[in-house]
Amino acid sequence: MEHTTINLTLKVWRQKNANDKGGFETYNVKGISTEMSFLEMFDVLNEQLIAENKEPIAFDHDCREGICGMCSMYINGRPHGPWHGTTTCQLHMRAFKDGETVTVEPWRAKAFPVIRDLVVDRAAFDRIIQAGGYISVNTGNAVDANAIPINKHDADNAFAAAACIGCGACVAACKNASAMLFVSAKVSQLALLPQGHPEREDRVLNMVAQMDKEGFGSCTNTGACEAECPKEISLENIARLNREYVAASAKSEG
Repeated sequence: MEHTTINLTLKVWRQKNANDKGGFETYNVKGISTEMSFLEMFDVLNEQLIAENKEPIAFDHDCREGICGMCSMYINGRPHGPWHGTTTCQLHMRAFKDGETVTVEPWRAKAFPVIRDLVVDRAAFDRIIQAGGYISVNTGNAVDANAIPINKHDADNAFAAAACIGCGACVAACKNASAMLFVSAKVSQLALLPQGHPEREDRVLNMVAQMDKEGFGSCTNTGACEAECPKEISLENIARLNREYVAASAKSEG
């Protein structure tokens, strides 16, 4: 079976560090197989740049299976590109047309400073998790999966929230650079399960406080986060986070 090949013009953001002004540079790539992933296409471009004794483009990646959240690129005005529910590493070049111009940028958010080119520092997410996105209770040895009865509806919702890979597309998509979808997914995942109940009040208060400290914007319910999330995390989690936060605040004040 023959693979179709295409030629593209790439406008890629280049920036040495967070303090550098940065700007777009234009590159032409030819003979790109439509079966390639977007990251494989960038590998080809970097090999081309190295052969020309030019600095390769820095971009983040790891698993290339859509589960690590590192391949954060803003492609033609959308986080992770044109396909719905897809990470950049799962995006294939058949999504583009021969001769098309493709613009690639890093996430744009105060809380995600640029490290170099398309790589941003998402350590703010790590600090939010450290503030409360865990269970510290000593649970002893692992027990059978069905030893603790859990309502199927709650289990399904917890599993759906746990699908969040922390890529930051929700922040990149939001006009306010809000991290509410990410934080709400992490809060929901544990609040819905009995193992997470002992620390649920402290968890939501501490994680929201850390989110605010990191400089993320406020949520104004535009829904852009859910629309662009590669794992299709639901806005219902934000509503749950708000309920958890109000209840925890009232209890702490009482």
